[in-house]
Amino acid sequence: MPQLYNITSDDIFLKYSLKMMTQYRRLTFSRTVTVSVGISAMGRTDLHFVDPGVKINCKYYRDLLLTQNLLPDIRQQSDYFIFQQDGVPAHRAKETVELLKTVHNLMT
Repeated sequence: MPQLYNITSDDIFLKYSLKMMTQYRRLTFSRTVTVSVGISAMGRTDLHFVDPGVKINCKYYRDLLLTQNLLPDIRQQSDYFIFQQDGVPAHRAKETVELLKTVHNLMT
């Protein structure tokens, strides 16, 4: 039976390279990375990485990410901004909303 496909050295190199890349990825990078960042037309804030295994609950989000990291970074760029979040529980928690309303005067 005739061979339908001729294997070349390029094919072997490609298969070997892909296999090595896959192994390298598994050994080097974690499966997930959580990052908080503020983005606007004027630029972005610093990237704030969440430590692996940390559960982002209302307290962590409010006390660390917002109060110590994101809001000071955002205010360094401008005092005029629109603060927008999605609907994850830490964002819509009563304590978070109250903090943004009273302390930072961000929500009406």
